[in-house]
Amino acid sequence: MIERNKGFSNLSAGYLFPEVAKRRKAYQAAHPDAKIISLGIGNTTEPLTPHIAKAMVDYASSLATKEGYSGYGDEQGLSELRKKIADVLYPNIISAEEIFVSDGAKCDIARIQTLFGSSTKIAVQDPAYPVYVDGSVIVGAAGADNGQDGHSGVTYLPCTADNDFFPDLSVIQDNTLIYFCSPNNPTGAASSREQLKKLVDFAKKKGCIIIYDSAYFAFIRDEKIPHTIYEIEGAKECAIEINSFSKLAGFTGVRLGWSVVPKELKFADGTSVHADWNRVMTTLFNGASNIAQRGGLAALDEEGRKETRGLVDYYLENAKIMKEALTGSNFANAGVKVYYTGDSPYLWVHFPGWKSWDIFDKILDKCRVVTTPGSGFGPSGESYLRFSCFGHREDVEEACRRLKTFTL
Repeated sequence: MIERNKGFSNLSAGYLFPEVAKRRKAYQAAHPDAKIISLGIGNTTEPLTPHIAKAMVDYASSLATKEGYSGYGDEQGLSELRKKIADVLYPNIISAEEIFVSDGAKCDIARIQTLFGSSTKIAVQDPAYPVYVDGSVIVGAAGADNGQDGHSGVTYLPCTADNDFFPDLSVIQDNTLIYFCSPNNPTGAASSREQLKKLVDFAKKKGCIIIYDSAYFAFIRDEKIPHTIYEIEGAKECAIEINSFSKLAGFTGVRLGWSVVPKELKFADGTSVHADWNRVMTTLFNGASNIAQRGGLAALDEEGRKETRGLVDYYLENAKIMKEALTGSNFANAGVKVYYTGDSPYLWVHFPGWKSWDIFDKILDKCRVVTTPGSGFGPSGESYLRFSCFGHREDVEEACRRLKTFTL
């Protein structure tokens, strides 16, 4: 018989989000009348905005006509959408040919492993989105779980309050693939221009490539914070950017994202990373949904951008309401610390002396509110919970009323 891919046996037990869902379902089964409110997984909740929805409806209807039907498109994405992304989000920085439209950022992060193979060293922020490590483990690039500090092939980069949530880069080996997310999931920290300049300069000096996850860029309200890594000089020579319409336009179920691979980016032997990524996308992918891409086009025109900003502002207001509840006297008296900058959909909350899953269970039991345990994002996430602002306003307000009466 064929041997099992050893990468799967090296995975840590249980992917974080299915475990959260499992515990919620178990609690609901034991308390069938309980109204559980989720402030956990980062799934958008509000309806698609009218202009964007209409664009997809109109295009879908046209598929029922001989004139409007479309079959396969370019695997790299609709040329009109690639140009729109470049012009609107990367003006005078990135060309349309360097944009690759996809079915979402998570899928691109997984596919990126194919581009670099199993022998590449990995460095990740700690805490970080679990797929960075798990995707690397599956292809064999991250090694086995050593049961203490994570996987043997991964350099974990602690991002804590002590270092302003920006890591010590000096521990990264030469020629390493660096996964970096800003605004960060789960901490919510948005790296400054000076911090990102340090990251780019380090990567260029050490022969590293940055996989820059910018899926939450639309939540940045501080004008001093870069919206893309390519605002930093030299980034086109050392960075791939992964991005998404999921949080920008509420496309979590619609599935549409993009990657940016500059033509200046080269492998050690001088060959083009852009050319190889084009081969990956044209060989292992068959293009994003034509309907979703029409929605993406609408999201980036004048009316769509107005709508999406309003949608993101709605979620940011939720976050402000949550911050007020979580900095109340009951939490403050217990030493609970809330980290939130206003540039992210996530609040990163420290519960000193608690294990993440224990405080998760306690809040679920006492408040009937679901959060996300910080330990699921990496060793430095222990004793933290991530609170997500994605929710209906009435549910967020009710959850906050419950949390205000909660005592540890």
